[in-house]
Amino acid sequence: MRLFIAITLPDDIKDILYNIQKEIGNEYVKVKWVARKNVHLTLKFLGDVDGSKVEIIKEALRNVNHKKFKLSLGNLGWYPSKDKVNVIWVGLGPEKEVFHLHSEVELNLGSLFEKDSRFGVHMTLGRVKFVKDKEKFLDLLKKIKIRREDFEVNSFSLIKSDLSKDGPKYFVMEKYELQ
Repeated sequence: MRLFIAITLPDDIKDILYNIQKEIGNEYVKVKWVARKNVHLTLKFLGDVDGSKVEIIKEALRNVNHKKFKLSLGNLGWYPSKDKVNVIWVGLGPEKEVFHLHSEVELNLGSLFEKDSRFGVHMTLGRVKFVKDKEKFLDLLKKIKIRREDFEVNSFSLIKSDLSKDGPKYFVMEKYELQ
């Protein structure tokens, strides 16, 4: 089964991100947008995991010991570069607490999975399929301002992802409360 560990977002934050997706639209670019209900902050992608390991993973994640913390929406970004935009994302800050939580998750999972070499604090809004007008598209991205909305992170979850022709379907397998 395909699994990942993530921070889920409050509905008001999802609404803000959905409105950004609408603001970008599809006039200058064709984008496969992440569904509003699926936007999250991935702490660790586990990939395809044998079902026999799920209980071991759950038990390891129960040992993560981290305090609740606040995050706020950051800037709109894209990668890999302005010459080739593949992914549109929104950053979060301050990043320090997310990196700390990510490190605790990695530590508790121990040798079950390889360590992430390129962990970044961002939420993917969409994956670019093709750009119709690169100059206008980049101008639009640069003009979008994101309201610095704060929210509290009080949990993270182990999530199962079932892929389908209609997009991924996410199922929370276990939720882990922060202190």
